[in-house]
Amino acid sequence: MNDLGAPGEAFSDERILADVGRFLDELDPPPDDLVQRVQFALALEDLDVEVARWERMDNLAGVRGGGTGTITFTVSDLTVMINLTKMGKLHRIDGWLVPAGQYGVEVRVAEHGTKSTTADEGGRFVLDNVPRGTTQILVHLGDVSCRRTIVTPTVVL
Repeated sequence: MNDLGAPGEAFSDERILADVGRFLDELDPPPDDLVQRVQFALALEDLDVEVARWERMDNLAGVRGGGTGTITFTVSDLTVMINLTKMGKLHRIDGWLVPAGQYGVEVRVAEHGTKSTTADEGGRFVLDNVPRGTTQILVHLGDVSCRRTIVTPTVVL
């Protein structure tokens, strides 16, 4: 006898799906920290944010410990391009915003807090000494009276 059942036993959809589920759990289980990653992504103090989408990712930059590379995110009228450079146990994030402007930029790293900077007139910003971990970038457009916040999907540095 094998895991396929006894001879002559009928296969039901439920049994097949349960077997597929067990198979996937063994070969490709979810990451141990999946719940923490989801909670981190949802734990923004200001829930009135727009979420950018992945546009392009070169060389799997920053995903599960990659070295360097470029990631581009977009939302309706803003493009955020970042270049990640690993520097020992820390990272440097060089970024560009289009359209350019002096916008507030913040990086959130799970269990490490946040770091902030302001993009220059050309939309360029740099965030040094960013620790490893689940990371998001927030861009604050406008002034306090009509502030709009864009957040990127999480990246694991």
